[in-house]
Parts: sequence; C-alpha cells; structure tokens
Amino acid sequence: MKKILSVFLCLLMVFSCASALADGLKVGVSMPTKDLQRWNQDGENMKNMLEEAGFEVDLQFASNDVQQQLNQVTNMVNNGCKVVVISAVEGSSLGSALDLAKEKGVIVIAYDRLLMDSDAVSYYATFDNYKVGSVQGNYIKDALKLDEAEGPFTLEITAGDPGDNNAIYFYNGAMDVLKPYIESGKLVVKSGQQEFNDVATPSWKTETAQTRADGILSSYYADGTKLDAWLCSNDSTALGVANALDANYDGDWPIITGQDCDISNMKNLIDGKQAMSVFKDTRTLAAQVVKMIGQALNGEEVEVNDTTTYNNNVITVPSFLCEPVFGNADNWVELLIDSGYYLMGDDGYPVVKQ
Repeated sequence: MKKILSVFLCLLMVFSCASALADGLKVGVSMPTKDLQRWNQDGENMKNMLEEAGFEVDLQFASNDVQQQLNQVTNMVNNGCKVVVISAVEGSSLGSALDLAKEKGVIVIAYDRLLMDSDAVSYYATFDNYKVGSVQGNYIKDALKLDEAEGPFTLEITAGDPGDNNAIYFYNGAMDVLKPYIESGKLVVKSGQQEFNDVATPSWKTETAQTRADGILSSYYADGTKLDAWLCSNDSTALGVANALDANYDGDWPIITGQDCDISNMKNLIDGKQAMSVFKDTRTLAAQVVKMIGQALNGEEVEVNDTTTYNNNVITVPSFLCEPVFGNADNWVELLIDSGYYLMGDDGYPVVKQ
C-alpha cells in the first residue's frame, strides 16, 4: 500500500509541474532498444505521462544501433522538440546531435545512462546505480554469512555492457562489498575472471552471458566443484547464467543476483533459481523526468539531489537519483502486483500489463 501511494503522489506532482506549458510543446524520447523488456516499459511510461500532461511526444527506439540513434536524435532536434530525453546505446557516440541540441537551445536529459563527453547535457535522471551493486553484493555477503562462516566459497561474476556508463557503477558497488573476501581467500573466483573488462557483457545480451557461463562451468565446475554464488548485474545476464546452469551444472543451485525484476526472470525468482533482483520502478523514474521537463520549461529550479557524482568527462551533470528496492520471493507480490507494475497471471506468475 505504501508503494502504491508513493507512485500516486509522484504522478500527481508530475502533472501539476508539467502541465503549465505543455500544450503545443514537443518532447523527443530516445530509447536504446526494444529487445529488453524494461526499455519498452520506460518508453511507454514516459510517453503516456507526457501525453497526459499535454505534451506531444516523439518516442523512438534505436535497435541498439548507434548510428540509428544519432539520426533519430538529430531529427528530433531538427523537427522542433524543445526537450530530448535520451537513454544512449553508447554514451559517447551522440556528440554531433548533442552539439546541435545545444545550438538550438534544446534541453537534453540523460535517462538512466549518462551521456558522456559533452557539455550539452542539462540533467541526468537515474537510479542510485552504485547502491544497486551494493545491494547485490551485500545480499551475497549476508546469504553466505561471510563474516561468520569459515568458507571458502566459490563465486563467479557477470557484469554489464561496457558501453553503458551504469555498468561500472553496478560492478563497483558490488565488488566494494565482496573484494575484501576475495582478497582474504574466503571467496574464490575459480575462473580467475573478476576484472570488469573480463566479466562485462556487451549489450547486456542473455545469449552472450550464457555462452560465457557455459565455458566457465565446463572448464572449472564439471568435476563436481560446488558453485556457491554468481553475481549478475542485471536480469538479462542472470537469465543467461541460469540457462547455462540448467544445461551444465548438477550441483546445489547457487545464489544468483539480478536487477530489474524482468518478467522473464520472475519465474526463476519465484521457483528459487534466482535469489533476488533489485527493482527499479520505471514509473517513478519516468515520472521524475516528466516533472523535471515541466520545471525546466516553466523556468523553475529543476529538482536534483546529486551535483557531485556524475562527471561525463566534460562537466558534472546535475542529477536526480531514484531509490532502488530489494526484491525476492518473499516480497514480490507486494512489490510488483499490489503496486500495479505487473498483473497476476492465472498460473501464479506475474504477467505484463497490456
């Protein structure tokens, strides 16, 4: 109930802030791909909220293609958008479009992925990405009782897309918790793969994560060695790891972390094949962005809560960080069904709202 009320109050603030100058103004929204569930939800949530506030919306998905996104954002700016909201395929690749936006006085808001190497970025809205990783790392720490148990325990690591600025925050947040136990020998990474570049997953692809996990399992765990935990930065990579375990591992199921509470992962979470997922309510993030758009267009002070963390190599971008929430098999109904994020399916598993 508290979650439902917070979402309602957030939406109420959005419409009061955004509606004053909305009529006739056009907002461009550029999402990286339709291949991951969350970007479809992010894009549609923002489009619906902006339209309800009175804006005209140009929503585009870039098929994880940098040139396509560059063309789309350029067209948004040239076609009269007063604000462009961008979740980049690759954070450093939109320079010419951002320069054009600055030249034309268009407000640029980076959405969940920081736009790098440009002073044209007005604001950044995201979740506390370091905290996401910290929640994952602390879950493994507590579940294995690393401060009390003798160990050693085995750990493998799958991080995110090296082109996504958030991926390093997720990784660092988790590794800052776990690295002392690795260095002391209580956690053992049998594959030896623990540096970010060694464990990164281009485009967050499930298939890429699965292929790498297949190789690790066949090389280091086929002899019956027990795998205790697999740190996965998000749900699409966690799904790949779980698929590899199904095919190549006969031991007790390890702890698997995740992020986003993707519908594809919820069955695994409910059935005990994924231990947890960090829920980032995209309605809250979309609502905050719509609120920021209204404030910026009204000439008001734009609400931010971080002015020091996110430097894009040119400027430190004023940011608003939403709070991530821990989810597991014990609280998923309250978190996802009661709040209206998903519907309950006839089989007892959540389904996406149509």
